[in-house]
Amino acid sequence: MRVLVTGGSGRLGRSVVTVLASRGHEVTSVDTAEHPWPEGITPAVCDLLDSGARAELFARAAPEAVVHLAGIAVPFARPDAETLRVNATLAWEVLSAAVGAGAHSAVAASSPTVYGYNTPSWKPRYLPLDEEHPVAPWHAYGLSKVMVEETVRALARTSDKCVLSAVRPGYVVSPEEWRGAVTQQGHTLSERLEDPALAAGSLFNYVDAHDAAELFALIVENPERVTGGTVYNAIAPDPLARGPVEADLARLHPATAEHAPALADGRAVFSSERARRDLGWRPERTWRDLLHQTEEA
Repeated sequence: MRVLVTGGSGRLGRSVVTVLASRGHEVTSVDTAEHPWPEGITPAVCDLLDSGARAELFARAAPEAVVHLAGIAVPFARPDAETLRVNATLAWEVLSAAVGAGAHSAVAASSPTVYGYNTPSWKPRYLPLDEEHPVAPWHAYGLSKVMVEETVRALARTSDKCVLSAVRPGYVVSPEEWRGAVTQQGHTLSERLEDPALAAGSLFNYVDAHDAAELFALIVENPERVTGGTVYNAIAPDPLARGPVEADLARLHPATAEHAPALADGRAVFSSERARRDLGWRPERTWRDLLHQTEEA
């Protein structure tokens, strides 16, 4: 299958491109700058906000599936108005182009930040958080991801051939970060484990980049199993914590205290059951294995 991946050289994108290629797909990886790829992966440099360049890219790649990861990837990395404009516009233009190109599947990256956690007043209706839980973003990045999801739903309403969906990858951990590299928040995974306050900012969630990439692959490979407009959480089933998180969660996010006991059995704050049910996705890489292997090496 011909698969076009936007933002292919990013933290998650590198694993998505690699996983798709390893599964036998013809992958075109799109970025705004050159990135070295091994033989079998086609690199493309394109400003996806340029309508002419975007049209030429889609005509050349003729994708049967599109994975849209490009955009401003971190909250507060750019001015709020720019984050909203870039992420919302990219989603509309890229996903519309996928539909227009005759792709049978298009999936965009969203984010768990749409739930609106990490404010003193945030209170979940229930735990763990699944895709039916209401969203309540409080910053421009989270709002831009709600707009990405609404773009998916809007296009899905009129597309009879292209199945559109979105994935909310958790705190993505790349291979080098398992080996001790500093994460996007400026500290290591081991430091996040040692100081619960660091991991509490994202409600102790994480997902291995390879595991998340496999969900994107399953979606584009099995469009008949995906309902148009569906959103999937993609988060490891265990929290990034030494034990059950209910006590630390209630301490660091007091408004969650009513529902925190639901996690006393060691479950993560987020549920990815929908992805397991629809596509058989089972993330296998846990911090318990990957960090221990690094420490032993």
